[in-house]
Amino acid sequence: MSDDVRSVAALIDHTLLKPDATGVAIQKLCAEAREHAFAAVCVNPYWVRLSVAELAGSGVAVATVVGFPLGANETAIKVAETELAVRQGATEIDMVLNVGELIAGNLKAVGDDIRAVVEAAGDALVKVIFETVLLNDVQKTQACQLALEAGAGFVKTSTGFAGGGATVADVKLMRSVVGSGMGVKASGGIRTTEDCRAMMAAGANRIGTSAGVAILRGISA
Repeated sequence: MSDDVRSVAALIDHTLLKPDATGVAIQKLCAEAREHAFAAVCVNPYWVRLSVAELAGSGVAVATVVGFPLGANETAIKVAETELAVRQGATEIDMVLNVGELIAGNLKAVGDDIRAVVEAAGDALVKVIFETVLLNDVQKTQACQLALEAGAGFVKTSTGFAGGGATVADVKLMRSVVGSGMGVKASGGIRTTEDCRAMMAAGANRIGTSAGVAILRGISA
């Protein structure tokens, strides 16, 4: 594995969030993540325990999603999801913020929701998903500020379930707001080596994709 391949692999969250994913598919995802030394796998909550077992000793983190994909769960449900996932061994939590409340301008509700998940996560890394395709630049900026204030570790563009996905412009905007001290995860529609490099150049330091293996092959080629 070349240094270039290794450095890109270390930024990838190898993702499988499809509703028809089976245990066999999750095991394959974990085997690929172990082989390529990806940063993490990102799976639905049901598959956390299996993923933790499959990746024991590998150095690959297990991330799961909370309030996914709409963000419209009650905060207490997001907190319960987070607490259970952490107990089961997840070390990264990708939560969807309350998109409707953000659009309505109810920023305290959005911030309180994020903060409750961050507190429930303890030492686990929290990434806050915006669903950028539904937001204007003012709302994206507000979301970045709320995530920062709540103590989250990353801001993240998209679930991949709302149409649209990560764009270079959104990643640049998010990076400009959060500065160098917070992570930016580009996710949604990133399928090629060129897509991945463009997001990295824009300021992303984590890439959520189901095409991680193909991306690495593209670099090798």
